Amino acid sequence: MTAPGSIDDVQAMLGAQGYVCGRALATVTFLSLRLGRPLFLEGEAGVGKTEIAKALAAALGRRLIRLQCYEGLDAASAVCEWNFPAQMVAIRTAEVVEGTDREALTDELFSERFLIRRPLLEAMSPQDGGPPVLLIDELDRTDAPFEAFLLEALSDFQVTIPEIGTIRAPAPPIVILTSNRTREVHDALKRRCLYHWVDYPDFDREMAILRARVPEASEALSREVVAFVQRLRTEDLFKKPGVAETIDWAKCLLALDMVELSPQVIADTLGAILKYQDDIARLQGSEAARLLEEARAEMAPA
Repeated sequence: MTAPGSIDDVQAMLGAQGYVCGRALATVTFLSLRLGRPLFLEGEAGVGKTEIAKALAAALGRRLIRLQCYEGLDAASAVCEWNFPAQMVAIRTAEVVEGTDREALTDELFSERFLIRRPLLEAMSPQDGGPPVLLIDELDRTDAPFEAFLLEALSDFQVTIPEIGTIRAPAPPIVILTSNRTREVHDALKRRCLYHWVDYPDFDREMAILRARVPEASEALSREVVAFVQRLRTEDLFKKPGVAETIDWAKCLLALDMVELSPQVIADTLGAILKYQDDIARLQGSEAARLLEEARAEMAPA
């Protein structure tokens, strides 16, 4: 599929992949595609930052390449590594062959044959179907030196391998960076991107998301699920449930053949929406019943 020609096209394109996209997010996504700028998405975990990269890759028919960030991630792990076991085998083999050209062997050892491509290098290599979607996920888990390294990659879409030289992407990949904001990402990196804060959806949008992702759920059950989760997010919790948890919970309720919520059902399935014991303990007993009653009251027509 060709790049979308308007903001409405972005919403329709992502909607066809089951991703319900608000106007603001669709606008910044359209601008990122049109201008060839990386898109930096911040927000709480589970609000759909990673999913937009998956939906975009599927909609455009591009390959999705994911760099999952973690503490201690360095350039070698993100760009490429040499296949040392294979290199050692080649050296041992050459030792038993008379007349081996050592200079030619050295060139061979540091050639494409022994190069293990990691996500950044892979994203800058030619791809069938066009430039890939490069997802740099949870950037806030890395440290400042890795951010500094990314500046070259995102500014010029090139990486430097000492043994080979500089490799430049024939066409820039579509880059999406995400952060759960466990720490602040440096301004120098943000300035190279278009920015958007992905917030929790309102009731109507979360209903639309649930219809798209769990269409087998009844309208009545979906409304109760969304209303309860929306009410739950107003509580003082260590980790508020995201949209991902709403979808998971609806699927769990369907697996249990539930047609409506009850305090007992909520207590039995809290592990689908809350991931910390302190939060789960808060909703035991009468708290779940209170929240369910308040959620239903907010759903009731005026």
